[in-house]
Amino acid sequence: MTISYPLKVANSRFGGFSKLLFRWKGSIYKLLYKEFIVFMVLYAMLSLVYWWLLTEEQKRLYTKVAQSCNRSTDLIPMSFVLGFYVTLIVNRWWAQYTSIPLPDQLMCVISSNVHGKDEKGRILRRTLIRYANLSSVLILRSVSTRVLKRFPTMDHVVEAGFMTQDERKKYESLHSDFNKYWIPCVWFTNLAAQARWDGCIRDDVALRLLMDEPNLYRAKCSMLFHYDWISIPLVYTQVVTIAVYSFFTFCLIGRQFLEPLEPGQEGDLDMYIPLPTLLQFFFYAGWLKVAEQIINPFGEDDDDFETNKLIDRNLQVSLLSVDDMYQNLPPAVKDKYWKESTAQPPYTTATAAETLKPSFLGSTFDMRMCEDAEQSQLVETSPGVPHIQTPLLSRFFTAASPAISIKNFSRGSRGHPHLRHPRVDGGFPSPHPNRSEDPESVACIEEEGAGDEESGASKPPMPGGCLGGTRPPEASEMQRKELLLIQVKAPSSNSIGADRLEAWEP
Repeated sequence: MTISYPLKVANSRFGGFSKLLFRWKGSIYKLLYKEFIVFMVLYAMLSLVYWWLLTEEQKRLYTKVAQSCNRSTDLIPMSFVLGFYVTLIVNRWWAQYTSIPLPDQLMCVISSNVHGKDEKGRILRRTLIRYANLSSVLILRSVSTRVLKRFPTMDHVVEAGFMTQDERKKYESLHSDFNKYWIPCVWFTNLAAQARWDGCIRDDVALRLLMDEPNLYRAKCSMLFHYDWISIPLVYTQVVTIAVYSFFTFCLIGRQFLEPLEPGQEGDLDMYIPLPTLLQFFFYAGWLKVAEQIINPFGEDDDDFETNKLIDRNLQVSLLSVDDMYQNLPPAVKDKYWKESTAQPPYTTATAAETLKPSFLGSTFDMRMCEDAEQSQLVETSPGVPHIQTPLLSRFFTAASPAISIKNFSRGSRGHPHLRHPRVDGGFPSPHPNRSEDPESVACIEEEGAGDEESGASKPPMPGGCLGGTRPPEASEMQRKELLLIQVKAPSSNSIGADRLEAWEP
């Protein structure tokens, strides 16, 4: 039976966990007391042999051996080996619990989509949900010792009402070398398809939903089967067990209270009972026993899963939902807060203090802002304020066209910090309004490079091309279309703008 104690630790109080130390059922004392007694008896026997049966020379030799064993205990990484192993076991333990099939979603789908108030509709709904419960019983018989003891043969399954005699004959007539827990799920899907043809399921959407749910149900049954089949590698379990047993074997010899080797040397205090060693055994061996208990939670330990109770619960609630609750609804009426804009359920006297607590509105809700009124005023960006190009924007321009770059745009616009908007005819306005220029020569951009930059300042614009060279008309038209979609802001500088301005002058 699963040991439940959440109510004992619902509120944190002084000595809250200490009260749990005095419980026996499901405790570490019940798991470990036999191994603990064996360790104490062996330790006491070695101590008696050392003090009463060994000679002085034998004691000196035993002391050297004990010191060597005590040093050897530091070479075994107990915390790492046990910690990783127990973490793996606990994750697997919880995953197995979440893989237990529950019919709650399936029974809601059956109750809402399989129609018919007559005896035929009732039989159909109860048969569908019974097939689902039969599949879970068959898989739990394969993995749980408790369920197998409850249903040792198929006769017990038939007698319990999960299967009829005709269904058993069909089940046993299908020969397979593997587990046949999936057969009731196939019966479910075939019966649902037949119900669609008969009109008990009114549309294909409902049939699809009714097909998806048993597939999820069967998938969980399959996961239980695979968890039972594919376990944690035996090698890892053996390594952890050998590490723990060898560690405490060294402790039996090396943790004894011994006489010093030298006559004048001061020895350790003989406490007769090695309390630190016993605590270490309690922790490490207890850790191993925890992993041993939950590595297979389908057994009969105190904290193993209550599979028989789950079977009873699933059958009862599923039959209740698809039969008695089918279209058996309470009348829909106006609720208590029909005329209230804000619903506020009442509190009891024990919880009235909670009404005084303010609602949580966010961690910055009570944050105090600066009291300076000037710091709270909105500021609009002026169109004349220059903007600096970012490296990310530079990469974007470079990727758009090999001839476009931030540097090329700056050559023609640093003397003019405002935006250059395209003209109606598709070109850009010239920086010198008194000068007549070809629109294609204005739209072209020089290639990057130090040599081109110097030559571009001295060469006049060619009649049919760019500054310092000619370009085909197709390339100029393509660049003009690209430039129509790009607006660039560049910082103005008197020193740099004066140099760049010379490139625009005739």
